[in-house]
Amino acid sequence: MRLQKITVSVIGARACNGKAATLAFNVGKMVAEAGCVLVCGGLKGAMEAACRGAKAGGGLTIGILPGNTKADANPFVDIALPTTIGYSRNVIVAASADIVIALPGSYGTESEICYACVYGRPVINLGGWKLPGLINAKNVADAGKILARLIKRLKA
Repeated sequence: MRLQKITVSVIGARACNGKAATLAFNVGKMVAEAGCVLVCGGLKGAMEAACRGAKAGGGLTIGILPGNTKADANPFVDIALPTTIGYSRNVIVAASADIVIALPGSYGTESEICYACVYGRPVINLGGWKLPGLINAKNVADAGKILARLIKRLKA
């Protein structure tokens, strides 16, 4: 079976400060430069910053939206998918990924991490999460190396 483009879900806070937004931007750019499609919740905060980074890196972005209109998507989402299911869309964000990168966040981000683990998706931890089974990265460069190893494994 031929694997299509690898999807990486970048998950994080819907409201973030400058430091977290810079982290999300750099992660999004790294995902795009690795040749992957970025998936996220499609709204503001870390989601928008990651999409902006992916676009700066020449990548494609998909936003899995909680509401019923594509207009809710941040301006850097290429493909907006309204679900009408609110926070339940977190399951889709996690399940649609081949790999997940977790940034700082709160309960919504934690739920996505847990769903990713349930579905056997590797989770690269850049958010300081203290959950079992995550692959801890020290910084974006380290996460990039981990991502490259995981991509190689998926393509084997």
